[in-house]
Amino acid sequence: MKRLLYLDNLKVCLTVLVIFHHAGQAYGDGGDWAYTPSNPAEVMPWIWHFFSVNAAFFMGLFFLISGYFVPASYDKQGASVFVQKKLIRLGIPLLMMGGLLSVLSGKLEIGHMWYIESLLVFCLLYALIRQFCKPINGECPSRPTIIGLLIFGGIMGIGSYLIRLISPQDHWIWPFGIIPLPMEPAHYLQYVMMFVVGILASRFHWLEQMSNTTGILSLLIGCLLALGIYLRDGGEWNDFVARWFGIYESLLCVFICFGLLWLFREYGSWHSKFWQWCAAQAYGAYIFHLLLMIALQNAVDGIWMGAFGKFMFIGVAITIASFGLTWLLRMIPGVKKVL
Repeated sequence: MKRLLYLDNLKVCLTVLVIFHHAGQAYGDGGDWAYTPSNPAEVMPWIWHFFSVNAAFFMGLFFLISGYFVPASYDKQGASVFVQKKLIRLGIPLLMMGGLLSVLSGKLEIGHMWYIESLLVFCLLYALIRQFCKPINGECPSRPTIIGLLIFGGIMGIGSYLIRLISPQDHWIWPFGIIPLPMEPAHYLQYVMMFVVGILASRFHWLEQMSNTTGILSLLIGCLLALGIYLRDGGEWNDFVARWFGIYESLLCVFICFGLLWLFREYGSWHSKFWQWCAAQAYGAYIFHLLLMIALQNAVDGIWMGAFGKFMFIGVAITIASFGLTWLLRMIPGVKKVL
């Protein structure tokens, strides 16, 4: 499969966004976090808007991009090699980082590696399904349309809305209380559907065939929906969005994801050595950034920079450190097979 530079570059940007998202969690209402500032003045009440927009789409887009490469990888390698490589590339980091986090926290914990575990499960399920089902014929002349995206987002939204009546956002569970696959039901339907859409997009060449009109409108609608979250500050608009947030967030996810895919397809195929280097380290940076971040947050706890200053400093420093650490580790023979 031809290297799609724009998807590599988009994954780099998403990885940096994840790092900054986590960098802000200690200084705002972003859920449980392993570090709490000793200075109560280090808080950014507004940053929940940033968290809400990010959570609406960035992991779903990760799953879509990952799903996009699964069919070609399976077709090229076959079931045995495909499964072996996924167990190496996803399973080894999951076991190592999950074990380290469990030791440090004193309980069974995998933290941000839930994404790696879920991706591994999705890939193994795909391999299992392919044992019984022939691959989809990609000759159907279909392409993404605004109406199609609206229907897809609506189905996702209705499902998410119904799930949140039982399991609200930020409620994490282990299925049946025993399966070690931590998941947030409020968002998990999105992840499954986006992964499946990534597979279909690969088979039907949707990313290549998406028209400029669809891409521009998707990006515009997605940005307007994101702006709507930033404008939430009490009142009727806030109540409306909160009431139908499962649907609102799903539409935001679908439109902004396809809008960004179009934007990077048209303008994001940067091929400098710097971006190639970043793309090679992005996976490892996602894996390592959490521990580096918590260590640095504790190290600079007594240094006053203001909440926003801490947020930016931690985000920039850990981005550089996690990409740099991955680069050093990948110089060790054999590590590139994993990272």
